Amino acid sequence: MARQVVSTAKTVCTMSPTPSQLLVAPSRQRTAAGQMAANIGDHSPIVNIVPFGPCMSPSFPATAAATAAAGGVLTPQPCAPNTPAPWAPGSPTVSIADRPALRHTDTCRCVWGGTIRITDPGQTVVDDI
Repeated sequence: MARQVVSTAKTVCTMSPTPSQLLVAPSRQRTAAGQMAANIGDHSPIVNIVPFGPCMSPSFPATAAATAAAGGVLTPQPCAPNTPAPWAPGSPTVSIADRPALRHTDTCRCVWGGTIRITDPGQTVVDDI
């Protein structure tokens, strides 16, 4: 059973110890449990995916540079998510703003090597999507 994700859902990334949140544009017409409902297109860095804490990925340019400057000692730097692809797979049955609805079981990949997942969908009323 998958739950509908809404704005301010809690998120985590495998490359950061600090959780964050997902934001949905306030102009969204569809809601779930009285909050703006998310779809798989809500993956824009900063706008939708709020940066996490320090990024531990050696593929992240800022972390790579800081690690090199520290003689190879991993030196995480502030997160700057890079998520060009939508969340996947999305709901097979529910659409929001002409895109599949975002479910709490979906994931989003960051090009720096992290996988972003939802730890709290932000609501507990709308499920089975």
